[in-house]
Amino acid sequence: MRAVRLHAFGPADNLTPERTDTPAPGPGQVRIAVAAAGVHLLDTALREGHRGPAPALPELPTIPGREVAGTVEALGPGTDTAWLGRRVVVHLGFAPGGYAEYAVADADRLHPVPPHLDAAEAVAMIGTGRTTLGILQFADLGPDSVALVPAAAGGIGTLLVQYAKNAGATVIALAGGPAKTALAAANGADLAVDYTDPDWPASVRAHLDALGRPGATVLFDSVGGTAAHAALRLLAPGALHLVFGWSGGPVPLTDDDRADLDARGITTHQVLGPAMLRRAGGDDPIRTLETRALAEAAAGRLRPALQRYPLAEAAAAHRALETRGTTGKVVLEP
Repeated sequence: MRAVRLHAFGPADNLTPERTDTPAPGPGQVRIAVAAAGVHLLDTALREGHRGPAPALPELPTIPGREVAGTVEALGPGTDTAWLGRRVVVHLGFAPGGYAEYAVADADRLHPVPPHLDAAEAVAMIGTGRTTLGILQFADLGPDSVALVPAAAGGIGTLLVQYAKNAGATVIALAGGPAKTALAAANGADLAVDYTDPDWPASVRAHLDALGRPGATVLFDSVGGTAAHAALRLLAPGALHLVFGWSGGPVPLTDDDRADLDARGITTHQVLGPAMLRRAGGDDPIRTLETRALAEAAAGRLRPALQRYPLAEAAAAHRALETRGTTGKVVLEP
């Protein structure tokens, strides 16, 4: 089969398209003819040799990729025959293997792909979508809410904008450059601001003043850094600061900043990991969030933004993702 393999940790150019053996499904597993494979920032970290939240680095050589959708074309021993021929989507967890024409997955992790969703959309929802639904558990959005969304043209940001608008909230989107602010506006943002413009906080403040609002009620923060520092100043008393990423580095808070946040009653939550899973509840909270995310897309309430690359251009996809040159979820298609 055709696949993209990594023989040595390092830059994106180490991702090599090549031929390799087609995997065989084991007991309780299926083999999927892959139609779309998700690319995640964690994939880029693992490629460089940084394990991040993963329990360990993969053994080399490896086929990266942890999210796939396609059609079940072979079954392992003891696997329910009802899966054969079905369109499915699955998050492989920390087991790699997605950047390929075929991938093996445990049958008990599979989800049927809802009608009217293509494979790339399903891949976006099984990973990015489930994380978005997990984040939203911490924010009770409604008509009185004002949501401030940095990275609003990214995979999660796009879905946050749509969900908040569906809930009746006022949405202020921050994105880098005219193309990305236009995308955020098309997704329903009431105001879309280019945060590469150093005067962007003044534009947001003017909009809040025009609404008669003292500030935003929730900051969905995947960026950190100076952008989050400025955004925190735009929060209303009692607002929520929900943190789920640090692409811009740590927020440079001084002692005076912390005292100001305490005085205004701003609550910060680190929402990834155990905190998110506790809120999802159930015997399998990850699967609960995956099911919710696919249902939102199937109902048309959430529409993932996608940036598609051919499988052989996985290295280009990694470079674009690392340099913030992408919009929406990055997907490889064999």
